[in-house]
Amino acid sequence: MEILDKKSNRMSRVIVGVSEANLLASFPKLQRILDFLSLRNLLSNELFLIISKVRWYMFTGLVEEKGSVISLNSGDKSIKLKIKANKVLENVKLGDSIATNGVCLTVTEFSKDYFVADCMFETISRSNLKRLKAGDEVNLEKSITLSTPLGGHLVTGDVDCEGEIVSITQEGIAKIYEIKISRKYMRYIVEKGRATIDGASLTVISLTDDTFSVSLIPHTQEKIILGSKKVGDIVNIETDLVGKYIERFVHFDKLEEKENKKSKISREFLLENGF
Repeated sequence: MEILDKKSNRMSRVIVGVSEANLLASFPKLQRILDFLSLRNLLSNELFLIISKVRWYMFTGLVEEKGSVISLNSGDKSIKLKIKANKVLENVKLGDSIATNGVCLTVTEFSKDYFVADCMFETISRSNLKRLKAGDEVNLEKSITLSTPLGGHLVTGDVDCEGEIVSITQEGIAKIYEIKISRKYMRYIVEKGRATIDGASLTVISLTDDTFSVSLIPHTQEKIILGSKKVGDIVNIETDLVGKYIERFVHFDKLEEKENKKSKISREFLLENGF
């Protein structure tokens, strides 16, 4: 049909009688646009309502204090850690989460100066917690709330892998730490992006095919355990979550393109048959 545009005084042709299903079939990317708009609306209007109802444990990578290992007891493919702490125990409750060297651990027992947490096999296999011994220092951060300043970046506490310190170089007041990790995870490391090392959110200043470097000023060297590490030491690495999601989206985009090529139903076919 045709309608009159009163502003331009011109007739415009519009398509009517097309069902939503047919329209989306003809223009596959339209569904993604609609999904995005719905998500944007959800985030802008209901984000605080959702977070207030869901216990969503996240961290920022800003270490609150350095604790120390009181004891480590091995079980059936598990470890029970007892950690001396102070600041992160303020208002703590059973079931709360405390990032320990960047690993999200659930508090199963606590007192005024320590907490206890269990580590399952997945955690043990991916992190350096299995290498700890009594007296070792660990970085600690309590999970954030809606009132917590996001001074670092969003950290999940799900460590990807271990990394090895391959060099430490003094550069003026700063120390440059070069860390080697599996190439599998280097794809998520970008220059001037963020990486979490033993729970500390740090800026990547340079990278190679299998290493990346971060720089620590004297204040940071004192506040986190990386400042006392030496070449050959093992650290926990969590890469940026955003890169993982983007990679996953691209992967499924490619799968959909392959499936569309196999299908005999195309946009042209639908249009020729009145859709």
